[in-house]
Amino acid sequence: MKKNLSAKKKFQYIILFLACNIFFNTLSAQGFLKADGKEIVNAKGQNILLRGEGLGGWMLQEGYMLGVYKDAQQNKIKKRIRELIGTKETKEFYNAWLHNFIRKIDMDSMHAWGFNSVRLPIHYNLFTLPVDEEPVAGKNTWLNKGFILTDSLLAWCKVNRIYLILDLHAAPGGQGNDLNISDRDSSKPSLWQSEANQQKTIALWKKLATRYKNEKWIGGYDILNEPNWGFTDPINDKNGLKEKNNAAIKKLFQQITNAIRSVDTNHIIIIEGNGWGNNYNGILPTWDKNMVLSFHKYWDYNKPENIQRILDARNRYNVPVWLGETGENSNVWYTEEIRLLEKNNIGWSMWPLKKMGANNPLEIKSNINYDSVKNYLNGNGEKPNEKNAYKGLLQLTQSAKMKNNIFHKDVIDAMFRQPFSDKTIPYHSYNLKNNVTINAVDYDLGRNGAAYFDMDTANYRTSGVSGTGNRGHVYRNDGVDIYKDSSKENTYYVGDIENGEWLQYTINVSKNGNYNFIISYEGGKSDGKISITSNGKIVKEINLPSTDKDEWTTVTLKNIFLSKGINRLVIKIIKGGFKLQSIKIYRIK
Repeated sequence: MKKNLSAKKKFQYIILFLACNIFFNTLSAQGFLKADGKEIVNAKGQNILLRGEGLGGWMLQEGYMLGVYKDAQQNKIKKRIRELIGTKETKEFYNAWLHNFIRKIDMDSMHAWGFNSVRLPIHYNLFTLPVDEEPVAGKNTWLNKGFILTDSLLAWCKVNRIYLILDLHAAPGGQGNDLNISDRDSSKPSLWQSEANQQKTIALWKKLATRYKNEKWIGGYDILNEPNWGFTDPINDKNGLKEKNNAAIKKLFQQITNAIRSVDTNHIIIIEGNGWGNNYNGILPTWDKNMVLSFHKYWDYNKPENIQRILDARNRYNVPVWLGETGENSNVWYTEEIRLLEKNNIGWSMWPLKKMGANNPLEIKSNINYDSVKNYLNGNGEKPNEKNAYKGLLQLTQSAKMKNNIFHKDVIDAMFRQPFSDKTIPYHSYNLKNNVTINAVDYDLGRNGAAYFDMDTANYRTSGVSGTGNRGHVYRNDGVDIYKDSSKENTYYVGDIENGEWLQYTINVSKNGNYNFIISYEGGKSDGKISITSNGKIVKEINLPSTDKDEWTTVTLKNIFLSKGINRLVIKIIKGGFKLQSIKIYRIK
């Protein structure tokens, strides 16, 4: 080995050294987030608008995320899985789930999509034992698993300049009467009924704060997710929506704050009210100068009056506010909400990043063996044999990996582009040379009224108007109703088609000329009717005759002239009641 480096080599090492320094300095350049009046700011005093996702389903499985609705607390699901496949195999399933569900590629992708924060819902039992399992009463046994998982996530967040917000989602004993949220075992004392559970909660936060006190990419400590407990009237107000005092919550919050501040004066402390995070009666004003007020918002209108209460609290107490959990609605709702929030300088964290279902960025696919497990757990099927149940559960852990997820680019588009642009962009690139088949479900990306028009676009049930958006709950998350064709593999169609609705498709035509259109549809009880326009000009109207059988048929429109270049084709429904699968276009020679 040469002892003396050449000038060229020295120069290369210097450049590498400088690049590494720049890289690592960049990772910590923004410093700790702080509460500054009504804003969350970085070390430079710059306003930081948090755009994030919650990692629900990872450390804490809420049953619905797995398609389980009966006895859907994680502890009950785990017990029933153990009865199906055995103790060793159940441990293998949960270890694989934790290993696969969130990985570096998930954080890399979140950064690429535009997110700058992530909220980690913590289950305490990955960090410490339940109080009734402690070898010595009153002492805390610390478990490595939760800390190691969090360390890994933090490392991936640092590389991607994503703030990690720690959220105690399942506290010792459970913090509410909505049992699934906190995996509460109602046969044991709750957080509010046990001093030992409260002391363990306080100790857990001190342990976390000690470990992460110097980590600048920890965005804050969300100290208790969605308390929902009726202290004054536990019968008629069991979730604490009308609670006037909330003294027990404030006392615990202050104790946790004191424990954190005894070791960590750097990080924001985030508090949530009773009644699933929104009832602050008796809790405010804040007691720490570096505190943020969180609220949660689901299934209501996205109008100024729907956030006025939290804006009033921000102004009255001179404290930043953050929408710590929201989502599980349609793309229309996401676009409306984010536009409203960001106009009022309110950051947000959608819920969740992934689950079984299409109204989030990533969807976990099921499998035939897991379907049998799920049906059995829901009381809708026979008990599957041990071998198939084990196979289906392990396959599900592989499906939890991002590379095996279904990516819903329409959800990301609705969150990051559509709130600020009414332009449409192609969902799928269609280039027409001699022929092309357009899938009906691949209409353009964009707002309702721009890329498509549907009558039922979102669920506003807490504002008194129920709705579903996509009634088929597959493929996309707009208002358009999409269903899977059970007779064909990976084939979808548009259903529940109503008068006045329409769909737009962008295609690039290589040559001027006349083309035939073959419409594949399934007729309703009476004839349907559509019109087709290209770049705003009506091309043709055509009837879609009713069909006697549930089967796909076609009609052909002949000699349709299309100009070279971009054509925006709009199929408008004059009379609905049919199903639409595809449009094949081919050039007449």
